[in-house]
Amino acid sequence: MTLPNFLLIGAAKSGTTALHAYLRQHPEIFMATPKELRFFSYSGPYPPDLDEDYIHRGVTTLAEYQAHFEGAKGYAIIGESSPMYLYYPGTAERIKKTLPENVKLLAILRNPVDRAFSAYTHALRDWLETAQSFEEALSKEQERIEAGWGILWHYTHAGFYFEQLSRYYRIFRPDQIKVVLHDDLVADSQKLIGDIFTFLNVDPTFQPDLSSRPNMSGFPKNPQFHEWMRRLFMKDNPIKRLSRKILPKTLRQKVMVDLRERNLEKRAIPEDINRYLHELFRADIQQLEVLLDRDLSSWLDYT
Repeated sequence: MTLPNFLLIGAAKSGTTALHAYLRQHPEIFMATPKELRFFSYSGPYPPDLDEDYIHRGVTTLAEYQAHFEGAKGYAIIGESSPMYLYYPGTAERIKKTLPENVKLLAILRNPVDRAFSAYTHALRDWLETAQSFEEALSKEQERIEAGWGILWHYTHAGFYFEQLSRYYRIFRPDQIKVVLHDDLVADSQKLIGDIFTFLNVDPTFQPDLSSRPNMSGFPKNPQFHEWMRRLFMKDNPIKRLSRKILPKTLRQKVMVDLRERNLEKRAIPEDINRYLHELFRADIQQLEVLLDRDLSSWLDYT
């Protein structure tokens, strides 16, 4: 039986896709494909009446989960990345019960205000946000959660890291958990990756290709072009059917991502919402500072 001895547990929209891409380049590390298996965060049937677009499906049986690690023999580190693991209650306990006693856990955290806004723009980018503004999306968050919508739309709820990490620190030894910041990834990616390699007890001098920053999101610069792409790539049409016959899936995906990214732009969070969210997260951030013994004052400043 082959099971992982390492998990990248989140947080969502904090750099997990980039870290996964960098880690899997190391010759001593096996990272499962696809990136998000979501086995340990699965706790029961998905809502039967919910549109498939709003469900984050994953592996639901141990046998299926194990199958994703069949090619991992001989690797020092066998891992997978599922950002939902940090967020959902009960996940830490399932990990503890199933995986090796010395399993290592890595979390990367992002300013929760920026994380919430990034999740919103991710949903916009992927044609998955029906609200007309960030403010409207926030107002609908609770009813969407109650309806069973996935973590992507848990814009504020997914940002209370102290509460989420505390569940892990209660049942795992501190030396099994490493917490890094998205700020570190931006400031010095190479140093951060070296620190993570050291934590995993693999060669820390290995230098992966850090040139790409996958999973970028933003606002459509041209909404009409964005809508045209949705119809072209997401709806059944003659061009899509023909491309499936003559082009490999990886190339079709690359074309879509490249076109979409060219039409994206970054925008600032509206000032009133920025102030509201900073106050919402303030107490949790202050508790997180104590838990991690790290200065997070930059997260508290919204000026």
